[in-house]
Amino acid sequence: MPQDLSVWHLVINASLAVKMVMLILFAASVISWFVIVQRFFFFQSSIRETREFEKTFWSGVDLAQLFRQGSAKEEVTGMESVFRAGFKEFSRLRQQVGADSEAVMEGAQRAMHVALSREEEQMEKHLSFLATVGSTSPYVGLFGTVWGIMVSFQGLATMHQATLATVAPGISEALIATAMGLFAAIPAVVAYNRYSSRSDWLTNKLETFSDEFYSILHRQAHAVPAKKGN
Repeated sequence: MPQDLSVWHLVINASLAVKMVMLILFAASVISWFVIVQRFFFFQSSIRETREFEKTFWSGVDLAQLFRQGSAKEEVTGMESVFRAGFKEFSRLRQQVGADSEAVMEGAQRAMHVALSREEEQMEKHLSFLATVGSTSPYVGLFGTVWGIMVSFQGLATMHQATLATVAPGISEALIATAMGLFAAIPAVVAYNRYSSRSDWLTNKLETFSDEFYSILHRQAHAVPAKKGN
């Protein structure tokens, strides 16, 4: 009578250790796909908002007006967050009596640096998990395969005559662990590389904007007030 070699049958009849490996890999795959989808929408939104704000900023709008427009938003992220942090600190320090221009600029630069660090932290969120799944899942699956093959050969030792029919089920159920490891690892590696490149691109955009905005604030801080009449 031919044996049932379907994937579900092989999983159900696998040894306890192999089942635990498969469960771990399945959980890692489900979580990684959740992270992949969540990061996809995050980066899509971040890139769109960055481009929109950059277009508005360089359109010649008054900086104070742009700052007031952002105050009405519930949450500000990306390039606008760096702008608001720098402009808010710049305006606050300039209002102080006897404020030194260099001190004002140092305060604004620190505020932008802190905002930039927070944005980088948000962009890199959960990427380490994808890297871990991508790098370790094949080895976890290989462990399950080696263990399953070892158990299969131990079972064959008690048989007087080993045939392909008796060896195939044990080898097949062991190899499923390797397949699940690759199934979990490949999407995680692809997503990690993709999102890392997007994170680097956004970080470079924010750093460039921070330097350009610093130059604009520097000119304002050192501008000589125009004289009224003669």
